[in-house]
Amino acid sequence: MQQQAYLAIGMFLAAYGFIISEKIHRTIIAMIGGILMVGLGIVSQEAALHHIDFNTLGLLIGMMMIVGVTAETGLFSFIAVWAAKKAGGHPVRIILVLAVVTAIGSAFLDNVTTVLLMVPVTFSITRQLRVTPVPFLISQIMASNIGGTATLIGDPPNIMIGSAVKELTFMAFIDNLTLISFVILAATLPFFILVYRKQLVTTEEQRLSLMSMQEKEEIRDKALLVKCLIAMGITIIGFFLHQALHLESATVALAGAFLLMLLTGEHTLEQAFHRVEWTTIFFFVGLFVLVSGLVETGVIAALADTAVGVTGGNTVKAAFLILWLSAIASAFLDNIPFVATMIPMIQEMGLRGVTNLEPLWWSLALGACLGGNGSLVGASANLIVAGLAAREGYPISFMRFFKMAFPLMLLSVVIASAYIYVRYLM
Repeated sequence: MQQQAYLAIGMFLAAYGFIISEKIHRTIIAMIGGILMVGLGIVSQEAALHHIDFNTLGLLIGMMMIVGVTAETGLFSFIAVWAAKKAGGHPVRIILVLAVVTAIGSAFLDNVTTVLLMVPVTFSITRQLRVTPVPFLISQIMASNIGGTATLIGDPPNIMIGSAVKELTFMAFIDNLTLISFVILAATLPFFILVYRKQLVTTEEQRLSLMSMQEKEEIRDKALLVKCLIAMGITIIGFFLHQALHLESATVALAGAFLLMLLTGEHTLEQAFHRVEWTTIFFFVGLFVLVSGLVETGVIAALADTAVGVTGGNTVKAAFLILWLSAIASAFLDNIPFVATMIPMIQEMGLRGVTNLEPLWWSLALGACLGGNGSLVGASANLIVAGLAAREGYPISFMRFFKMAFPLMLLSVVIASAYIYVRYLM
């Protein structure tokens, strides 16, 4: 068993190294790693299937289908243009408003989808104002990661935590994370005005040009929009009620997705499946099997013993250890495999003397999601925005982002630490 444990650790670290290097696509690495875990007998096929969290996968697929079809209506472009006009066309106000819109969007959509919808509209607005889009883009990156912290469906780490711990319902995430997420957003945004205020200047002519944009023209299909809003509204209500209805969140998301297919007809079915990020889905599958090797060989249990030993089983020390470790690690590593490893470790800590696990789960969620703001490689949304910016001729270098984002990430974790202590540990 010890030899199998060392082999599982070696394979997991090798896979993690390849994922970080980005030399080979992370989905290929995760799937090959998972297949080798089974093929080498470290974990049986039945055990591997048991460790795949189909609730996480179903929730992701359902929401990707709904958002993918809704994006075709132009709704998100309408919201962005409408918000910019409500800000009076002033760049300082617009950077704040678009960041808030991004945060709210990320709370109910995944971060990558939100920035993919917001960035093209941001380029259009900044071209009208003739200002650099970089401050807007960096603020939206940070807002997407902060907003994604606020709900169960906002960021993959939260989806994984909520799926693993049945007591942490959609309403529990809202009750415990939404307020602090927007407090952190409110504390973060003024720094963008302070740092970039000299770049956020336009002429009256350009401002009036923006104000002349007609947001209604962004809506491309009104009939489809109505159907999407009906399906999305029912799905969100389902998330609020899923515990009372004794339904898993994946069931709610998939029910909403196929209700939309029923309303729109089979011609949207292929389009909806095309919008699902299957590379992400299979990345999760491979990752769950990789982590199952660590669980089945006792590696996770040993890590839990170490964590309990370091903290002495003290909930305060354990919560702060997980919060800060998650934040620093997630600033430079993909937070999804990190959280996949931490979830069984925290569960094992519960079996080894840590009686109150709730602060630990919220610490993991806050640390992993907020930590994504620490560097350009901290979250997928960060890299996607940087890629889109470079394509438009506005490259965002690692250091340019790091100088602004890392101190603000540390500020957000300090605020989160105070919140965790006051709410759960005093």
